[in-house]
Amino acid sequence: MISVAIVDDQRDIREGLQKLLDMTDEFRCLATFEDGPTALSFLPGLRPEVVLMDIDLPGMSGIECARALRQNLPDVHIIMLTAYSDDEHIFQALKAGAFGYLTKGVFPSKILGAIREVRTGGSPMSSHVARRVVSYFSEAYNPMMSLSAREREVLDLLCDGQSYRDIAKVMFVSPNTVRFHLKNIYKKLQVNSRHEAVAKATRMHVA
Repeated sequence: MISVAIVDDQRDIREGLQKLLDMTDEFRCLATFEDGPTALSFLPGLRPEVVLMDIDLPGMSGIECARALRQNLPDVHIIMLTAYSDDEHIFQALKAGAFGYLTKGVFPSKILGAIREVRTGGSPMSSHVARRVVSYFSEAYNPMMSLSAREREVLDLLCDGQSYRDIAKVMFVSPNTVRFHLKNIYKKLQVNSRHEAVAKATRMHVA
């Protein structure tokens, strides 16, 4: 039997999750909490195997609570169950020690499956959350993917040997705008000059 605790400030969510867990002999809901500080007071003594944690909590965020909880219970498996699906919350939660990330509204079977999965070493995530994670690491591996369409256009013209003034004419912008785009391009590509930018773009076959 997998022991689970729930941390969510919405009573209907807590009660719904508790009923979901109690419907099967496979899970046991040890306790529910409406805020982080209270959860941190009791969870170390209860020692649940899995914690379903919301992010938007009173007193302290679920991310802060997860970080503190992992310090006291390093073996606990935390799954964020939240309405947030933006990159900042996703990666802050994962850095804080969460092993899974689900968005509210997922099917109950997905929640139960996530609890099973995290217990066996998996990292369950909602499909669109997983896509964001994959996209993030794809961009980190290939920085060209992080360039905007306008920045790519500037880089293409730069690779064609065009001067700043010529690029400005082709794009119907001022030379200062071209320099602004180039500054962003250099930063994203982690280069310091036109030559380095062209060389990197050529190596990655995007020019």
